[in-house]
Amino acid sequence: MSKYHVNEKGYYGPFGGAYVPEMLYPNVEELQQKYLAIMEEDSFKAEFNELLRDYVGRPSPLYYAKRLSEKYKTNVFLKREDLNHTGAHKINNTIGQILLAERLGKKRIIAETGAGQHGVATATVCALKGLECVVYMGEIDIQRQAPNVARMKMMGATVVAAQSGSKTLKDATNEALRDWINNPVDTHYIIGSVVGPHPYPDLVARFQSIISEETRKQLNEKTGKELPDYVLACVGGGSNAAGMFYHFLDEPSVQLIAVEAAGHGVDSGESAATTALGHEGVLHGSRSILMQTPDGQVIEPYSISAGLDYPGIGPQHAWLYKSGRGTYVSITDNEAMEAGLQLTRLEGIIPAIESSHALAQLEKMAFQPEDNVVVCLSGRGDKDLDNYMKYFGF
Repeated sequence: MSKYHVNEKGYYGPFGGAYVPEMLYPNVEELQQKYLAIMEEDSFKAEFNELLRDYVGRPSPLYYAKRLSEKYKTNVFLKREDLNHTGAHKINNTIGQILLAERLGKKRIIAETGAGQHGVATATVCALKGLECVVYMGEIDIQRQAPNVARMKMMGATVVAAQSGSKTLKDATNEALRDWINNPVDTHYIIGSVVGPHPYPDLVARFQSIISEETRKQLNEKTGKELPDYVLACVGGGSNAAGMFYHFLDEPSVQLIAVEAAGHGVDSGESAATTALGHEGVLHGSRSILMQTPDGQVIEPYSISAGLDYPGIGPQHAWLYKSGRGTYVSITDNEAMEAGLQLTRLEGIIPAIESSHALAQLEKMAFQPEDNVVVCLSGRGDKDLDNYMKYFGF
């Protein structure tokens, strides 16, 4: 068993576990006991793979970015999760979890969302399967991600504004957990990232691992080598990074670079750079690293990207950081916005602002001409056009 994957008790090193209220224990325990067996069923695998192929449009391309490569004097490949149905990697996980929910006999689905991509992906699969869908979203995120809110409503989802705290992703997660406590029998909570109580971090990572599984094959086809030298991905809770890293965790030659949101600067007081600012503690049902005051109150995170302003990281990321297997860095709003515009101008691809954080890190690294560098382009920038336009004054 890899030392970077979850152990039988639900931990990654000292991180993970299931810290949940007694009312939720039966739900979490049911998932813990059944998720692996269900995911191993032939019928599950067949339906999951068929939907990924025919509904999502996988495999997503591994694109050699010629002009970006010329700029950084190395070989830059983009894993095009932005080309999936609904525009991001989130759909990989929601399809997996909706099939899981069906097999557990759940009729009602709840979710939390920040950037709205997970909410859209959840509403999409609920429409596909004819299940009731409620999405919790911070009031501030509802305002800054209006197109995604419209998509969710069009799919038949109920969007509920979280009006507590900072009115962003953390607060939406709190509201979703409250709902689940009140509706334990018929409701499945589709968590959108590798956070929450065990088994969520593991099951979400498994559903997202298709990203790195495809990347290995595709890179081999293009270069004759399965293993890149560097893999970069942005991290809020960390699901696209978990999927992008999954099949490289036990390959020490592959450098894993996780890029967090520094906001206005790591020490500005307006940041979401969890590994730089955080300490060990419990958030949303698992032990991880999170931004907190000396007496353990969660510090409000900030990022220009709605998908990265989360005050913690998934427990697997906490372990990759603490063990030294992954390198965790952060990028400011300004650096991310410039990198997003640069990709647009060089390659004709408008990235999500989340993904732009990973792209911005290229500027800070020194590569050899023969290096193969894979960046996970986790989502497309349609949802962020308003932000881009305001920022650049278009």
